[in-house]
Amino acid sequence: MLKELWLVHPDEDKCEAFRTRFDGLPSVRVIQARFEDLGPHDCFVTAGNSFGMMTAGIDAAVVNVFGDVLLPRVQQRILDQYFGEQPVGTAFVVPTDHANVPFVCHAPTMRVPGSIEGTDKVYVATWAALLAIQTHNRESDQMIEVGAFPAMGTGFGGMPGSEAARQMAAAYRHFCEPPHRIDWDFVVERQKAIHYDGGRQVCR
Repeated sequence: MLKELWLVHPDEDKCEAFRTRFDGLPSVRVIQARFEDLGPHDCFVTAGNSFGMMTAGIDAAVVNVFGDVLLPRVQQRILDQYFGEQPVGTAFVVPTDHANVPFVCHAPTMRVPGSIEGTDKVYVATWAALLAIQTHNRESDQMIEVGAFPAMGTGFGGMPGSEAARQMAAAYRHFCEPPHRIDWDFVVERQKAIHYDGGRQVCR
């Protein structure tokens, strides 16, 4: 289980959206900073695309910090595990060989760069990243205790900061408060919590 969740963005408006949406959730730290200026932590989550083309935005900054080893490592994993196209809603953890940030979690919010406004893709990418970190911690001797997330989907994805933070907070809340059973009441409640406009109905 994560001991601390970092929410990272250089702009105050995104940080304020994080503070508002994550209010009351445990072990959350909002940091107004660029990725390059973060202190040591266990894993940084990248909000990339399905093909691992990490050439712009936060992905480019991550590759620049970790060097030439990271990009081929991510893309080879996509080739091996997903036949060259990683679906949105999946995520995996790879080592960086970097002492200060030993792992990166690749969690695409979009198939190719473009708008995801009006979708739940920030939720499903955040949820996938949290589950991937949890799986890593079950299987690895080197635990991820501090995970850092950017404002998922707010770059090329065009998701408004407040909505991105809302979807990320919903994923983290569901991660911290897992259900003990599944029934239609649970399904309806979760769908309402996740959905972008909150107005669609779930058939029962």
